[in-house]
Amino acid sequence: MTKDPTYLDLAHCSAVPCREFLFGTDTMGRDIFSMIWYGGRISLTIGFIVVILETVIGIILGGLAGYFGGWVDNVIMRIVDIFNCIPTLPILLIASAVIDGWKMAEIITADQQIYVLMVIITLFSWSGVARLVRGQILSLREQEYITATEVMGLPTWRKIFLHLIPNVMPQLIVSMTLGLGSVIMYESTLSYLGLGVPIGKAAWGSMIALANDPVALKYHMNTWLPAGLLIVVAVLGFNFIGDGLRDAMDPKAKK
Repeated sequence: MTKDPTYLDLAHCSAVPCREFLFGTDTMGRDIFSMIWYGGRISLTIGFIVVILETVIGIILGGLAGYFGGWVDNVIMRIVDIFNCIPTLPILLIASAVIDGWKMAEIITADQQIYVLMVIITLFSWSGVARLVRGQILSLREQEYITATEVMGLPTWRKIFLHLIPNVMPQLIVSMTLGLGSVIMYESTLSYLGLGVPIGKAAWGSMIALANDPVALKYHMNTWLPAGLLIVVAVLGFNFIGDGLRDAMDPKAKK
């Protein structure tokens, strides 16, 4: 009888690396090497989507606060101050635990839980971008070309989104690059604690959660160590890229 190509000979490989499975298999018989690549796709997707969403929210609110000033600036900045005073990681843990307590797993699928995780992280991460955009626009709106747009009678939305925001993009690109590492760390931490990506879905955070098992922690490092190393490499890589972009786009750093 021919074996199914997806069949795993657990008696042969177990959780130990072998020729067929380079990093071995987990307790459910899944190939660790394949899970790492699939889990990286999920973790990086969460990172990119969250960074894009928080940047969009920050651009809109920060742009309005910086351009109009007055009571609009005061209201938006007080909201930003409130979010800045909230300890992000503890609140993420509480929010995830509350959602888990609502038994959302019985209502939505594992894929939909990932979207909920994205929304939670975005909700508590946009304030820094808004403050950055607002500070840049406060200085840019006094430039001569903005005065020219007022003389030309251009609508407000064109002044903000077609003339001011493009001049803030270098700083935003650096902020987004540096923020990717933080989002990956948040996702990994929540998944490690069982409050992020569901165990059934492979993500780097849920893979290192296998280290909660003392047996796996001591005898089967191949089930969680590769994912942990890739998290370190990804976060360091994005931080190095962000530092490089910051130096390249800073006119004061150029000689």
